[in-house]
This record gives sequence, structure tokens and C-alpha cells, in this order.
Amino acid sequence: MAVGRFAPSPTGQLHLGNLRTAVVAWLFARSARSRFLLRVEDLDPSTQNGDHQHGQLTDLANLGVEWDGDIEHQSDRFDLYHHCLERLVEQGQTYECFCSRREVRDAAIAAHGPTSHYPGTCRDLTSAQHADHRRAGRPAAIRFRGDDHPIGFDDRIAGPSSTLIDDVVLRRNDGTPAYNLAVVADDADQGIEEVVRGDDLLPSTPAQIAVGRALGFTDRAYAHVPLAYGPSGDRLAKRDGAVTLDDLEALGVSAETVTRQILESIFGPEAPRNLSEAASAFSPDDIEWAPWNLTAHQVAAIDRR
Repeated sequence: MAVGRFAPSPTGQLHLGNLRTAVVAWLFARSARSRFLLRVEDLDPSTQNGDHQHGQLTDLANLGVEWDGDIEHQSDRFDLYHHCLERLVEQGQTYECFCSRREVRDAAIAAHGPTSHYPGTCRDLTSAQHADHRRAGRPAAIRFRGDDHPIGFDDRIAGPSSTLIDDVVLRRNDGTPAYNLAVVADDADQGIEEVVRGDDLLPSTPAQIAVGRALGFTDRAYAHVPLAYGPSGDRLAKRDGAVTLDDLEALGVSAETVTRQILESIFGPEAPRNLSEAASAFSPDDIEWAPWNLTAHQVAAIDRR
């Protein structure tokens, strides 16, 4: 048994790549005869859009992706995040960071590191430096103290990995809990045992494992799904044309046809006809995982066989 989940952010319509990841996450759980939960990641007020949420849920249901129990919303779970953050602060696992995004980016470039990795600028500030920043009116975010330790884990799709822990933000400088805290707290609180998501999130996994361990949570299993790419070779996006169910429906392409194409991208030409059959046939270790490279024809109007 491996309780799974799908956790979209309601920032717009789900495109074919998002929908494929949702189907794969569902197959992981259902093939193990386990529960599959749905969580809406609406931490930021700008993402709390009821129309987008309704559209995403409708699209999942139209593909045949059903879930168990009530849908959880991160916007309703701030007490949990604040409690977890307090524990980490008390343990000395955090520090205040006064850097702006531009300062983080510029410092990382100067150190010849990845721009997404925080270079530790505020990790060891003195009391006087803290006071100077506060007098200047600079609000502080709270970061996890990774201290450049590596974390190793074995991803069920990507294989073994060992990466330095980034000092990820746990609370933004406006007081909002950050994703890397919320997702860890949510998965532990909801009893998620296997996290199946896009491989663009693979680099954030070591820090999330470290945050979870600091909070005393059991490690989850991970499976990072290769993404979908458009005709240009870049990650699939709205600019590629008809990439949502609404777009394709307007071209006369049914949700059943889209489901079949997604299953073919996972199983190959002899794919099961529907999700029910796919759950019975699915074995993650037997799949040759690869990105889904959509041709211009597929994006314009998915094969209508």
C-alpha cells in the first residue's frame, strides 16, 4: 500500500503535461490498491481562484481520475505550518534571511553556483547585522539551515541521487508559509507514503526530506515523472497551442481520446483502453520512462483514432 496524491496549484488550466502527471500519480496509487488524495496548493492569495480550481477538478474527473475523501486546501492549513515552523525555530534549524530575490540571484551568479541555490549570505549574521537590517525596514524570511549537507535518496523513476541541501525558504518575508514547508507538513499530516510528481521538482526533494527529518517525519518514497515537451523542445506550455482539454474539445477531440493518448505515452502503442484497465496492468518498474514529446500535429489536434 502506498497512499498517493496530486496537488495542483489553481493558477490556470491544467495542460496535457500536468494531466499526464496526475494520471501517473493515480496509477501508482491505484495499482497498489491504495488511496489517492487531492490537495489544492493555494498558499498565495493570488492562487485562490475558485474558477481555476473548478476547471482543474472537472478536467481530472473527465479523464477518469477520481480521488478519495475531501479535497484539502493549503489556505486552510496555516495553523499546521506555523506549528511546524515554531518547532524548527526552537530546534535552531532556521535563520532569518533579509536578502531580496535579486540579491540571492546575483550572489549565486558571483559564486558560480545555480541561481536557484541560496549561497548562505545571511546564515551567520551577527546580532548587530540583524539590528541594522531591521532598522532599515527590511522584512525577514525564515530559511532552513541546510549547512551544505548532502542528502541521498532513491527515486523510483530517476534512480539514486545525492545532492546538497539548499537553505530553502520556510516562511516568506510577508509572513506567508512557503511551499517547501507546507508540502512537507501536508504530506506527513495526510499520511502520504509516495510522492509522484513532475521531475522539475526533483532538485527540491533533498531539502524537503531534510525538513521532514528535522520535524521527526518518516521519509516518503518519491517518483519524479518526466515532463511533456512541445514541438519547440521546451516544456509544454499554453503558447504551444491546443494543450488543455478545453482547447482540444473545441477542436472536436474528446476527453476519452486524450486519456488514451496519455496512456499510450506511458505504456506504448499497446496501452490499455481506459484508466480502469490501466490500473490493473500498471507496474512502475516495467515502464520505460521518458519525456512525452508532443509533435506539432498532436498539439494542434490529438490523434482522433
